[in-house]
Amino acid sequence: MRHCSVQVRGLLTRDELDRYNSLMEVGSFLESQDRYDLAYHVQKEVDLLIMPAIERLKDKGRERDRATAEYLEEKRRQQLAAELAELDNEDDD
Repeated sequence: MRHCSVQVRGLLTRDELDRYNSLMEVGSFLESQDRYDLAYHVQKEVDLLIMPAIERLKDKGRERDRATAEYLEEKRRQQLAAELAELDNEDDD
C-alpha cells in the first residue's frame, strides 16, 4: 500500500483520517496475505479518499503564491517610490 504524503495527511479531516488509517490497515493485511488483487481495490479507495485533501493542499499553495506576489509587488512599489524620492531630492539640489 502506498501512503500519501505527510502534508496531505495533515489536511485530512478527522473522519477522513480515521477512514484512511482503517483502509491502510486492511490493505496491509491483504498484502501480507498475498492478496494483491484485493489490495489494489483498497488502494484505489485510498486514492479517492485523499483527493479533497490534495485539493486543500493545492489551495494553500495558491494562497501562498498569491501572498508572495502581493508582497513582491509592494516591495517593488516601495523601491520605485524610494527611487522617485531620491530623484526629486537630486533635482532640488
